[in-house]
Amino acid sequence: MYKTGILIDQNPPLFELGIATELFSVERPEYENWYKAQVITFTENKIKTSGNIEITAKIVRSLQAYDNLIIPGWQTETPETRKNIIDELIKFSSSRKRILTFCSGAFLLAETQLLDNKKATTHWRYATEFKQRYPNVILSENVLYELNPYFGCSAGSASAIDLSLEVIRQDFGYEIANQVARRMVMAPQRNGGQSQFVETPVITHNNYFTNTLDWAVDNLAKNLSVNDLANHSNMSRRNFDRLFRKSLNMSPKKWLVRQQINHAKRLLEITDKKIEQIAIESGFANAMSIRHHFRTLLAISPNQYRNQFSK
Repeated sequence: MYKTGILIDQNPPLFELGIATELFSVERPEYENWYKAQVITFTENKIKTSGNIEITAKIVRSLQAYDNLIIPGWQTETPETRKNIIDELIKFSSSRKRILTFCSGAFLLAETQLLDNKKATTHWRYATEFKQRYPNVILSENVLYELNPYFGCSAGSASAIDLSLEVIRQDFGYEIANQVARRMVMAPQRNGGQSQFVETPVITHNNYFTNTLDWAVDNLAKNLSVNDLANHSNMSRRNFDRLFRKSLNMSPKKWLVRQQINHAKRLLEITDKKIEQIAIESGFANAMSIRHHFRTLLAISPNQYRNQFSK
């Protein structure tokens, strides 16, 4: 079981705190060894946040009882952080345990110098201040999140969900991460390198594409083309392309390849099928095609992905 501490101080951001508790503290008995999280703090003062809400958290003196630590936000206007918190974070990290920060939480982690010479990110509106205060951190200003084996930083607000789902995928696999995402009624994955300013691909034109997208995901093995999607929607190819881009902020071909890649990931994780068979079942023409798209989008081969993420 991954025992997880969600560390807060005065005026914690409610949205990011809600993400941390929803994804890591909600009990999911259907999954073996799921996270067990609790909200913790080093302060003995009453914790207040927006809307005059008071939060009761477990007061701790040490972080060593936890396997993961999440910092859902921190006050950026207070650079002088209490030394005992800094010391505990450094001690926690020395045990090779994972620390995740959401939005302004990166400021607290950067205070420890643990992020020096490492990639990190935070909300775009904090970027200038962050770079001035922590010049030794390699700040990625326009990504959703940065993640390595021991540290993960997400940009603002909803990108914390993307980082959390990626962590769940690495801990429990693509299938379970997808199930958790579906329960939250959201897309299962946005790549960490996606721009903070790109709109989330949400359908905005009634029911034009809903049935077609569901149909396409169920029929990837038929090696679908964009023309097939347009025909299923009873639309001309030109009109389909135009409305698709307007609705999802990407081309139909790009969306289709992403679905093929996602399906291939799942098969690589949970089956022993050969790459050639997975390519066909995912809608790629052949093994060469799936290798090309994996290297283009993920910078690794299907075999490397399987070695890293399969059960």
